[in-house]
Amino acid sequence: MVRYSSLPFRHLVKLYKCDLMFTHMMLSDCFSKAQSARDADFQHCKTDRPLIAQFAASDPEYFAAAARLISPYVDGVDLNCGCPQRWAIKEGIGACMCTNPKLISRIVSRCRQVNPDLPVSVKIRILDTIEDTVALAQAIEQAGAAFISVHGRTIKERNVIPHFDYVQAIKNNVKIPVIHNGGVYSPDDLEPALQKTGADGVMCAQGLLNNPALFAGYTETPLQCVQDWVNIAITYGTTFITFKHHLVFMLENVLPKHEKKIFNNLSTIAAVLDYLDNNFDIRYQNKLPT
Repeated sequence: MVRYSSLPFRHLVKLYKCDLMFTHMMLSDCFSKAQSARDADFQHCKTDRPLIAQFAASDPEYFAAAARLISPYVDGVDLNCGCPQRWAIKEGIGACMCTNPKLISRIVSRCRQVNPDLPVSVKIRILDTIEDTVALAQAIEQAGAAFISVHGRTIKERNVIPHFDYVQAIKNNVKIPVIHNGGVYSPDDLEPALQKTGADGVMCAQGLLNNPALFAGYTETPLQCVQDWVNIAITYGTTFITFKHHLVFMLENVLPKHEKKIFNNLSTIAAVLDYLDNNFDIRYQNKLPT
């Protein structure tokens, strides 16, 4: 989740039974070149584990260098070959790389050479045919990847039912763990996704933004989760934009339409806190939830 899976949000989802967390997608070339980029992109703490650092990369050396720099603070690194955003495609990173399995393999192999004790995973989107998709996954496995995450949609598909059969085909043809991604928006979607794909786990992005307590079995964001976010975000010094954006997602199914308009017009942290206090008896408690 570009710019959303920051330290405060990772702290929140870990409270609600998220087993493995990923950073947002960082650019390996910028990260490896500049301390300023590292400071801006990556914040961590001792309890921020287990954690996978996710990078976009089209150059094996930059990816390996970024992995080396971040390795003391994470449990693995992930090559993002799943991002479909236009800017990423224009830069030759993200989902467009799925049509170039040789390049992906070189990136994974080089990282394993430079960082032999650091697990490397890859996130992909499916290709047009099952055969090509399976071949891509097998190439990633042969390059030394520890596991693979599969978004069951093509680079062009948005908001359609994922192709569970493609993920199942990958699972049936590789030996490394396979994580399913896509189409999980509530706890009721978890078990069917696992049954249809045979995957070893489920990755969730948009569903967790709307409901950070999804993995704990909540069908919508509980108010206690909103309270936890207030305490976490303010304690960490989260920017107003990020603080409010997460609340907009969390309250999507809680606020009626006319209240959403009021909330969306709030322009300061103080105004947001007043609104939450007046409407939900939620206020900053000056402590981090554990």
